[in-house]
Amino acid sequence: MPNGMIIIDKPAGWTSMDVCAKLRGMFREKRIGHAGTLDPMATGILPVFVGRATRGVEFTEEYDKEYVVGLKLGVITNTQDTTGEVLEERPVTTDRAALEQVLEQFRGPILQVPPMYSAIKVGGKKLYELARKGREVERKPRPVTIHEMELLEGDDKENYLLRVVCSKGTYMRTLCHDIGQALGCGGTMCSLRRTRVGPFREGVTLEQVQAATDRGEALTMLAGVDLCFSQLPSLTATEERCTRFIRNGTPYPCPEPPGRYRVYDPEGRFMMLGQVEEGRMLTVKSFFEVEPEPRPTAKTSSEKGEGKQ
Repeated sequence: MPNGMIIIDKPAGWTSMDVCAKLRGMFREKRIGHAGTLDPMATGILPVFVGRATRGVEFTEEYDKEYVVGLKLGVITNTQDTTGEVLEERPVTTDRAALEQVLEQFRGPILQVPPMYSAIKVGGKKLYELARKGREVERKPRPVTIHEMELLEGDDKENYLLRVVCSKGTYMRTLCHDIGQALGCGGTMCSLRRTRVGPFREGVTLEQVQAATDRGEALTMLAGVDLCFSQLPSLTATEERCTRFIRNGTPYPCPEPPGRYRVYDPEGRFMMLGQVEEGRMLTVKSFFEVEPEPRPTAKTSSEKGEGKQ
């Protein structure tokens, strides 16, 4: 069974779920999920998890992310990007120096009001579903952090290119909108490429995965989910501990210093993400493949006692 992760370079025009649906057909596996949704207009790094590796999605979602984002000044849209309806156009009188000064307001911890066109739920309904019906509801500001932001291109004109490193949950569309509001001329996002998710910077295209599938080599495209935890120290458990404790989710004695570890079996297979506390190894999340229980075999007539006199 396929089990692992693959970093996709998402093309424009595809939703993140479109990518997962395509990969389900390639890998012939229903258990496929992604970490960190990208809008259809966006391109770039999208970690995708296959099989039991989907248990790693929650950890990858915590990673910082890096984007290269296009900012168009003088335009306000209902989606906060150029795919939406233009609500207002204003003259742009700012220059590069003024923009640089305003950017300083958005570095570090900030509060963002999520856009109406987002998948956040309010009262059990996704915001974009309400927005498509012409409704707008109150959204509470959420804390996010802009770790780095630099102006890459643009000089005394309406279009600029920014590089942004941010925490999870940061909306680049909203950042562009808010920068435009601070400048007084309005702004919207005109392009977006995600260049990094945590340690992952390089991705493969769907065309490359399809070519491997056509050669019967799709599984060679998968990497181990333990790459998500490459920054953690590793330990190898004995076969007995794997069988008696790890596969049963039972803590066992461990003399290592407190903290999280990648735990492998003697053959080098990634078993779990573990946590050492008070001299015991605890399971944070297991990743070994669970073997299905054998089905009972059908009994023959003689075994059932049928036909006996």
